[in-house]
Amino acid sequence: MIKLENVTKAYPTGNTALADVSFNIERGEFVFLIGPSGSGKTTLFRLLIRDTVPTTGSIRIGDWDLVTLPHKKVHNLRKNIGMVFQDLKLLRDRTIYENIMFPLEVGNMDTKEAKERVDMIIDRVGIADHVNKFPIQLSGGELQRAAIARALAFNPEILLADEPTGNLDSTTSWEIMKLLQDINAGGTTIIMATHSADIVNSLKKRTLVLEKGTLTRDDARESSKHDDSVGLEKDNIVEETKE
Repeated sequence: MIKLENVTKAYPTGNTALADVSFNIERGEFVFLIGPSGSGKTTLFRLLIRDTVPTTGSIRIGDWDLVTLPHKKVHNLRKNIGMVFQDLKLLRDRTIYENIMFPLEVGNMDTKEAKERVDMIIDRVGIADHVNKFPIQLSGGELQRAAIARALAFNPEILLADEPTGNLDSTTSWEIMKLLQDINAGGTTIIMATHSADIVNSLKKRTLVLEKGTLTRDDARESSKHDDSVGLEKDNIVEETKE
């Protein structure tokens, strides 16, 4: 479903964010993406939503060739890829309901269908009591649920989550992980960037390890364990820097 072949992303400054990265992810997988800050995780997500293109190499998502995809068709691609950003990007001057509705309005979805879709998603992520509130009125966990809800607006086949538990306490982090696992169980492919050793070691999902832009490990073993040497932080409090 997702296929990267020899992907390198270099910038005019001389910085190479990713170097010769190759991997395949099948439909319905749940994959952790780990590595120290600056290792290339955010750059990889930017490539997958076609926010940037690789310097060399190829990226395919289903039938989409992201290197040759015309700019005018990028919005069609993004309907199939939901993104939960590290800084959430919720609109502060709109209610949670309006935030979830916003991408559907921009996508010109029929109003009746859009409202039905939003109501269904709100129930799915468990924020029915908060839809008329503004982002500033919500807790960290509630904000994450709202961001996940917005990312699910078009019922995407793929969900990318950039540090969705990074600023949450342990209890709330596991509530968010339970939600993501439920979404994955429904057939959505999930790639989640994280610094949490507890989460990675407990769930034992396939794990891609990036170090200095290089894919150093692709670990699919159910019994695998990971340590802080690959950039995991025990209390998931390290904030990812933008690459």
